[in-house]
Amino acid sequence: MNGIMLQGTSSDVGKSFIATLFCRLLVQDGIKTVPFKSQNMSNNSYVTADGLEIGKVQGVQAETAKDDELTVQQKPPLDWVKIREIIGLPL
Repeated sequence: MNGIMLQGTSSDVGKSFIATLFCRLLVQDGIKTVPFKSQNMSNNSYVTADGLEIGKVQGVQAETAKDDELTVQQKPPLDWVKIREIIGLPL
């Protein structure tokens, strides 16, 4: 399987919850998963092992998927109006 895309027509419809569920189910079946969110509008952050920041939901999904290699390179573009960061570091 190359990938699964989850889509919703508005905010707060459960996309992240379903993605987290998929990560857990696939890992339980022995399939390596790497969560990716194409856009992060939240300023809630998760601190990676190297001390940089990604979206909180993506961090939780990575923990659920047992992704020990989570890096800011997997991080989506931020809402630059709210947060100005480059690779997890404030400008």
